[in-house]
Amino acid sequence: MKTAVFIVLKVIALTIILFICFGLAAGVLGPQGDPQSPEQAASAATALLTICVLDSIILTHIIIRSRWSGRRLIATVFFVFFGVATFMPQIESAVFITSLPPGMLPRLFLMGILIAAPFSVLAVLILGKIKAQISDPENNERLNMPVSEWTWKLAVIAVAYVILYFTFGYFIAWQSPAVREYYGGTDPGNFFVQMGTVLKDTPWLVPFQILRAMLWTLIALPVICMMKGPWPETALALGLLFSVVMTDQLLLPNPYMPEAVRMAHLIETASSNFIFGFLIGWLLSQRHALLNSNSSK
Repeated sequence: MKTAVFIVLKVIALTIILFICFGLAAGVLGPQGDPQSPEQAASAATALLTICVLDSIILTHIIIRSRWSGRRLIATVFFVFFGVATFMPQIESAVFITSLPPGMLPRLFLMGILIAAPFSVLAVLILGKIKAQISDPENNERLNMPVSEWTWKLAVIAVAYVILYFTFGYFIAWQSPAVREYYGGTDPGNFFVQMGTVLKDTPWLVPFQILRAMLWTLIALPVICMMKGPWPETALALGLLFSVVMTDQLLLPNPYMPEAVRMAHLIETASSNFIFGFLIGWLLSQRHALLNSNSSK
């Protein structure tokens, strides 16, 4: 009971720290957009507090359940937090959101660094993982697979991500009139017709999403390697990391994306990314003798 109370208090402390990090990063980069009314400022503050609570809970669990500690853990938390919350969403913003002012994208990347760097250090310190510990040799076994197994698993991950991306994008986000108006598109009323249009007009989009699937996998690898417990715990952690930490910033009002569009994308991405993160955790946290069993028959 006492341990649970201490963890809750530490999560509250990390929530406050993360909230301050957001504020300081925004202050360093300067105000963006038109001044907000008191009502808008209060709504934005509430959304930001919600984001900080959610991110702190998920990252706290990953840190506490890590076999790693010290500088290695700090570097990993920064890599994962910045990668999920900033790098992955912003590389897609660079492709799809054409209304960003000049210089805004680099500022968003810099803001992500200014948030993730101090938070990673303070989180590892507050959660008592700053001192070096004896490494558990088991942490290397999860990713110890032959090349053949890596090959088919990465292929499955790539195909799964493309399927999830386009099906959830069409059946959830693209069904919103606000989303179609925002991107200047129409709904042909059929998923396969829509995919035909995508492949014809933007043939680079499928390879781009395969690349993103590999980048997601790269972010997942240190989490899989360092987390304690059975594979379902790791898979669940990755699902929540990819879905919540990646998408919860869509709760924040911004002048570049209307609320209806943000909420449609939040539902679309949170649901598909959870499935994808869980899938990566299931595939890469344990050995699967698929090819071996087939070849032995």
